[in-house]
Amino acid sequence: MGNLSLRSTEGKWVMASSILASSMAFIDATALNVVLPSLQQEFSASASSLFWVLNAYLLILASLILIGGALGDNLGRRKIFIIGILIFVGGSMACGLAGSLDMLILFRVLQAMGGALMIPGSLALISSSIQKKERGRAIGIWSACTTLVMLGGPVLGGALADSGLWRYIFFINVPLGLVAGSILIFRVAETIRAEKLKKIDFSGAILAALSLACITYGLLSLPDHKLWTFFVAGSIGGGIICFLIFILVEWKTDNAMMPLTLFRDKVFAGTNLLTFFLYAGLGGAMLFLSLNLVQAQGYNQLQSGMAFLPFTLLMIALSGIAGKLSDKYGARLFLTFGPVVSALGFFLLSLPSETQGPQAYWISFFPGILALGIGMSFTVSPLTATVMGSVREEFSGVASGINNSLSRIASVFANAIFGALALIIFSNTVARDLKSKNYTLSEYRIIETRTSSFGAARAPKSFAAQKQTDINKSYRQSFIYSYQLVLKGAAVLAIISAGIALVFLRPKN
Repeated sequence: MGNLSLRSTEGKWVMASSILASSMAFIDATALNVVLPSLQQEFSASASSLFWVLNAYLLILASLILIGGALGDNLGRRKIFIIGILIFVGGSMACGLAGSLDMLILFRVLQAMGGALMIPGSLALISSSIQKKERGRAIGIWSACTTLVMLGGPVLGGALADSGLWRYIFFINVPLGLVAGSILIFRVAETIRAEKLKKIDFSGAILAALSLACITYGLLSLPDHKLWTFFVAGSIGGGIICFLIFILVEWKTDNAMMPLTLFRDKVFAGTNLLTFFLYAGLGGAMLFLSLNLVQAQGYNQLQSGMAFLPFTLLMIALSGIAGKLSDKYGARLFLTFGPVVSALGFFLLSLPSETQGPQAYWISFFPGILALGIGMSFTVSPLTATVMGSVREEFSGVASGINNSLSRIASVFANAIFGALALIIFSNTVARDLKSKNYTLSEYRIIETRTSSFGAARAPKSFAAQKQTDINKSYRQSFIYSYQLVLKGAAVLAIISAGIALVFLRPKN
């Protein structure tokens, strides 16, 4: 198959299957943060366990997504796309039926394996089958449709969570995936490269996954062990060793999943470094903002989802404009200006303490959401264009995959590092706040044990009413203090990314 027109029947089927399959991943990505409080309540989960619901998916996806693209190129894009959809659908069904948080985390790994095969397939199938002169329009249609899904994800997630139906965030993937898979099976022909197949870099993928898993596990275990124990140090040290071996393997192999020679280009290296720091800030900030709105500020989960709408609307309205201006004036200006405005957004979001709930949104969190939306809108399109323009055309798929993986790896580390620091700060602040109060040793131990629930921590019902009030107030204020520090940390990361743009990107002549 090749050179299909968007107006042809098969071209329309290719677009429909790609949009439906991508929508599954986007719904999960945008809705899950909003429903985390419901997950924590249902499973009585600690905060560190809750972070694994996100990180298990992200780290496996980041490790395997380049392999997924290579498998599609070598074995047939349609075939690998279909397999990915079926695995993702099976994982989604299992997530919706999970009876414990451990099982949910395990099934999220299965989802990620499917996603790693499915996500590269959507755009690759469009690129390989739609006529070149219509390809830009096709990608534009795909982008517009998936953006609408992103827009509705948090709202849908909040509405379902408030109705006690959070499991349907996963179940909704089943009909979408089955329709997409059926279209591919019955209406779309196969595409496969004619040239000789290359070996696939499974050793690189395994080392990358082990490195990410060990470092993340060590960081998320840090609050539970309180101190830098041998267990935590061993886990993080093992991850670092795996990463160094990964670099060595990628340097020496001819079929590297991450060709290190691409990083010799200053622009490619700089834009990917910028991506890592900026998306680390964004990932950590969005996670903690969602938890803060529901667990400390009195929003329900639908209201929390609605709070993110201005951000998404700005991304829709301004991204195209930013891309055109970047082409005219050069990316360096926008990749400096955008992160600086994003840093302002993170800082403004860090300022509110305890508010009056949703009715105070416009004077508390909206200014920060507004600045963040403007900053990211003027960053994303120029960033993507600069990454893709820094390599030769034959490396465009690999370059896109590397940048995509780094944004997810950044979120993994942000969730782990910010999560560990926030839990430590939270528990220490609670202990300091209640130190002078008249509690018995056994009461202190109960209070301390409950800090593992982070924003969901509540005083035992067996305590006297005044003690419950004091303890819950301390939990809430300590949580907000931790949140504020995380958002300030995100602002620092955004400023670092702006500095990277100044250093690595040359002004347009």
